[in-house]
Amino acid sequence: MQWTLVIPLKPLARAKSRLAATAGDGLRPGLALAFAQDTVAAAAACPAVRDVAVVTDDALAGRELAALGARIVPDVPGEGLNAALRHGTAAVRAGRPDVAVAALNADLPALRPLELARVLDGAAPFPRAFLPDAAGIGTTLLCAAAGTELRPVFGTASRARHTASGAVELALDGVDSVRQDVDTGDDLRAALALGVGPRTAAAAARLLIAD
Repeated sequence: MQWTLVIPLKPLARAKSRLAATAGDGLRPGLALAFAQDTVAAAAACPAVRDVAVVTDDALAGRELAALGARIVPDVPGEGLNAALRHGTAAVRAGRPDVAVAALNADLPALRPLELARVLDGAAPFPRAFLPDAAGIGTTLLCAAAGTELRPVFGTASRARHTASGAVELALDGVDSVRQDVDTGDDLRAALALGVGPRTAAAAARLLIAD
């Protein structure tokens, strides 16, 4: 099965606000962009991924991610993460109604293409399936087969919310890079320990220099 990934991204000036204590507001937007770039690059290299759509209104992020091959979908609703995902999915399926869609976080800088492929292959037998984050509370990936609504309920305690919505939780080992999103300084250190993409590595080096 080939998947289209839908990746939502806030305007960089507001993205990753919980990293302000670690990076400050000067470096935080650059880190958020680097996370998204490494996420999109790894996703596009995944053998199970047909294409990638990024839902964002940030002009700089749009240019940089389009250069990596992503389709940019303007965040017309402007009503938060789940609305952006519903809109992005509708935009993708307007031209290809039979496509399988997966919502992926934009803050997975350690993402490995083959680990992502394992998760997507694991999701293929189910109408809807999801992968919990490294903390075991949130969600990093939500999949919907062709003909199935995505029905995203990201946000606080989204692991429990996606379970309650009827999505199947994927119990997979060896896919740490798909689970490790980055919201805090501790998350960033965990991602660095896994090994991040080149843009995040460069941005993190600037952070260490600033420290």
